Amino acid sequence: MNKKIINNQEFENFSKISNEWWKPNGKFKILHEIAPIRLKYILENLPKKNVKDLSILDLGCGGGLICEPLAKLKAKVTGIDFVNENIEVARFHAKKEGLKINYINADLSNFASKKKYDLILMLEIIEHLDDWGKIIVSIKKNLNKNGILIISSINRTQIARFFAIFLAEEILKWVPKKTHNYNKLVKPDDLKKHLIKNGFSINNITGMNFNPILRKWELNKKKFPINYFCTAKLI
Repeated sequence: MNKKIINNQEFENFSKISNEWWKPNGKFKILHEIAPIRLKYILENLPKKNVKDLSILDLGCGGGLICEPLAKLKAKVTGIDFVNENIEVARFHAKKEGLKINYINADLSNFASKKKYDLILMLEIIEHLDDWGKIIVSIKKNLNKNGILIISSINRTQIARFFAIFLAEEILKWVPKKTHNYNKLVKPDDLKKHLIKNGFSINNITGMNFNPILRKWELNKKKFPINYFCTAKLI
C-alpha cells in the first residue's frame, strides 16, 4: 500500500500515530481488544486448526499486533506495511519479545515477491485501498495451491456509518478521526463476487459484532452489519 493507492490523509494519519501500536490504551486500543477474536477466527478457519509451521503473509501488518501471536504459535510469519515507521516499531517489539518475524516496508501496488504462502491475511486493510480488487488479483500468485486468504473489513451499511465511523471516531475515540471513508467500505457480496470471479471459493463470511451489554466482541455467521471476516480458498 502506498500513497498512490491510498488517500494522503489516511497515509498521514497512520504515519503520525505509529508509536502508539503497542500501547494497550493508546490510539490502537480497539485493535488490542479485538486481537483475541481475530486470532480465534483465523485458527478456526484453517484446515488443521493451528498455524504451526505454516508460512503466513500479513499484508498491512501495522505494528505487528497479529504477527506476534501467530509467531508465538510457531508460524513462519512475514509482515508487510507501507509505513516505514510501523515496520520499525514492529521490528523493535519483535526483537524485544525474542520473536523471529520477517518485516518488510513495501507497497502492495508493486509487491513483486515470488515466495508462496499457505495463508495470506488482509485485516482491516481493503477499506483503505483505492483498488482493493486489483491487489487481491496481484497477490494470488503468492498463495500455495489450496492456500487460504482471510480478509476482515467494515461493511458498507448505514449502521456501519454510524457505529464504525461517527461513533467510533467522533464520540468514543476508538480510532483517530478520518481513519475511514464510508464510500471506500466494501460490502461482503461485492467482495465475494470478486473472489469467486478470480479463482477463489468462499469458505464463510462471519460477522464480528460488539455486544454492548457484555462489552465484548463476538463472532456471528448470520449477522454482519458492521465488521466481518471472509475466508476464501484458492482453487
